[in-house]
Amino acid sequence: MPIATCHCGAVRLSFPHLDLSSAIRCDCSLCRRRGAIMVTVPVAELTVEKGDTLRLYQFHTMTAKHYFCGVCGIYTHHQRRSDPRECGVNVACVDGIDIRAVDWEWVDGVNHDSDR
Repeated sequence: MPIATCHCGAVRLSFPHLDLSSAIRCDCSLCRRRGAIMVTVPVAELTVEKGDTLRLYQFHTMTAKHYFCGVCGIYTHHQRRSDPRECGVNVACVDGIDIRAVDWEWVDGVNHDSDR
């Protein structure tokens, strides 16, 4: 079972499988600043095993829920605006993944359908 953690270990997520073919990067105002590569995990399959330090950040349409560790500041995951049944998990937080070997698709977050 894949495990994702923040830098300090205060946040720990688990999910049943890792689909690296779902890896994306978004160019919206937040994603391009944080630079994360995200993999898709259904909300129903994501378990927050440790998360007392998780902080929530929302902006613009207030639909997406972006989570980061309140201690070390690492972005761990977000519940998507494009499909609230999905989370984007920061693949760099997943144990044992060489992020240099991950291929990803770009998503046009600047021109998101909800902004039209």
